[in-house]
Amino acid sequence: MPNPWDIGSARLLESLGFQALATTSAGFAWSIGKLDQTVSRDELVAHVASLAHATTLPLNVDSERCYPDDPGGVAETVAQLADAGAAGFSVEDYDPATEGIEAVALAAKRVAVAAEAAHGLPDPLVLTARAENHIRGVDDLDDTIVRLIAYRDAGADAVYAPGLSELGQIAAVVEAVGVPVNVLALPDGPTLAQLASAGVRRVSTGGALARSAYGALLTGAEELLEKGTSRYAEGGASPEALRAAFDS
Repeated sequence: MPNPWDIGSARLLESLGFQALATTSAGFAWSIGKLDQTVSRDELVAHVASLAHATTLPLNVDSERCYPDDPGGVAETVAQLADAGAAGFSVEDYDPATEGIEAVALAAKRVAVAAEAAHGLPDPLVLTARAENHIRGVDDLDDTIVRLIAYRDAGADAVYAPGLSELGQIAAVVEAVGVPVNVLALPDGPTLAQLASAGVRRVSTGGALARSAYGALLTGAEELLEKGTSRYAEGGASPEALRAAFDS
């Protein structure tokens, strides 16, 4: 389930044959000139609506903490995401205001609110609960598993601990939680086949595709600025690929 960051990247990924897509909070933030964790709820909902309208694929939304401090809180965020065309969404336990991981009881309570809102819709949304330990400097697998189990018990349909790269740890999470597990694809992580063998049900890319695309842009621009050459253009997307995605 790759993570596009705008309409063009979403349609390119759909043209390749993927069966579902997910937004990326970081990639979308960069696309509008912001840093991750600074996008407003209105901006996110508009982004979701644009992607849902542009493709035919189910769309999972990286909705960070689900904006608990905005009017209507988490439940209103869920309602707006559903109206925008989302098929699912996530809620995480990292609080950028404190730059720390929330207490598990507080985070689980927010998962429960999100679950009630998501599952009470005429077309229920899939709720993924995230434990952010391993991308926030907390290398504690036992605590991660405790958190994921608490979020499962609070009503999450799937769980996700981004940052795990060791197959044994991933397999331990899968065995412990008993619900579908999402894993973040990492450069040093297991292959898709290895993840499948460990029981992983879903793999996403986070901001990696967006970061790679922006890296290619920076490399090309630096070549042009420093060398005055344009060899970077040799590696661009083919006209055929662009036509296949956009000619409709």
